[in-house]
Amino acid sequence: MDRILELFIKNHNNVKDAGVRKQYGLLSGRLGIFFNIVLFIIKIAAGFISGSVAVMADAFNNLSDAGTSLVLLIGFKMSGKKPDPEHPFGHGRIEYITGLIISIVIILMGVELIKSSVEKIIKPTDVNFSTVTMVILIVSIAVKVFMYRYNKKFSEKIGSVAMKSVAMDSFSDSIATCCVLLSLMVSEYNGIKLDGWLGLLVSLFVVSAGYEAAKDTIDPLLGEAPDEDFVNNITRFVASYDDILGMHDLIVHDYGPGRMMLSFHAEVPADGDFVKLHDTVDNIERKLKETLGCETVIHMDPVFVNDEATNKMRKYAEYIVKGISEDLTMHDFRMASGPTHTKLIFDVVVPYDFNMTDDEVKEEISKRISILPGNLFAQVDVDKPMIKKQSKKSSK
Repeated sequence: MDRILELFIKNHNNVKDAGVRKQYGLLSGRLGIFFNIVLFIIKIAAGFISGSVAVMADAFNNLSDAGTSLVLLIGFKMSGKKPDPEHPFGHGRIEYITGLIISIVIILMGVELIKSSVEKIIKPTDVNFSTVTMVILIVSIAVKVFMYRYNKKFSEKIGSVAMKSVAMDSFSDSIATCCVLLSLMVSEYNGIKLDGWLGLLVSLFVVSAGYEAAKDTIDPLLGEAPDEDFVNNITRFVASYDDILGMHDLIVHDYGPGRMMLSFHAEVPADGDFVKLHDTVDNIERKLKETLGCETVIHMDPVFVNDEATNKMRKYAEYIVKGISEDLTMHDFRMASGPTHTKLIFDVVVPYDFNMTDDEVKEEISKRISILPGNLFAQVDVDKPMIKKQSKKSSK
């Protein structure tokens, strides 16, 4: 695969460059169009020779794959366009839309294959097996496996969900053609007509692959929580600065691969030097831009670290929050003291799947704080975790 990249893409390892990324997409699209048209021509010939509906369906599946490769090529051309007044954050999300279109085409093709397979099950017909047909199908399997490998390699190199969808389509095609070959061999040597049944099995596999590919493209379009490792790396980096006490409320705005904007709250000492703290925050924003290519906006939250009364009340509040559940976390603690009462103001992060509603959590915290000495009242705001585990969304 590296040899192919060296031949067709200059500086192919510089995947953060938008131009290099675009060349990956164009190369994948052009190779896909070429291979799929060649496969369509030889498979349609094999279908006429064998009289197999599964072979014919597989041929037209390759023709549709040529169309998806064309969509991929156009999508990467458009997503690589520079920002303009109407789209100041660029056109990167077109790549997600491209992946969604490809996924829909895969699903529709699977549905059509289901129809053809059911008809073949109801009215089975004889198929003719020949050496020519067998060779054509074996070559087709080898080509599709090769296409799966290079699309998977390309998608991993540049982190493309659209290319990942094409890779999954090639993988499902190779499985489909294996099943077609198996049905022809069984029919030839045992007289058992499996053409329709194996076609149905392949169809269901294709639909499933299309659904999984669609999900991978819909999630970033809707707006998904950032990956856990990504968040942890940012947290560790920000925490490496001595003036930063902590961070929370991280939001990742995804405008397409390689086009992210971050915003978060950085906790800083309330009695610190404002100019020095502002300089630290500027350095963090600049460094994140250099290392991750992300524009970053940081809001500074002052934290009273040297006030004994505030620290004491913060510990009380943390104890109460953790007493309700270890899954709850607290931040942005402030204390407002008056002549008649003291108000404790803070945010609590409540997981999406928590066994209490947000109002119930606030009510329970307020009730527990109210029974403490000192005429205390709680003002609680609820946040939701902005992090995605490796396999599913989860709480902090």
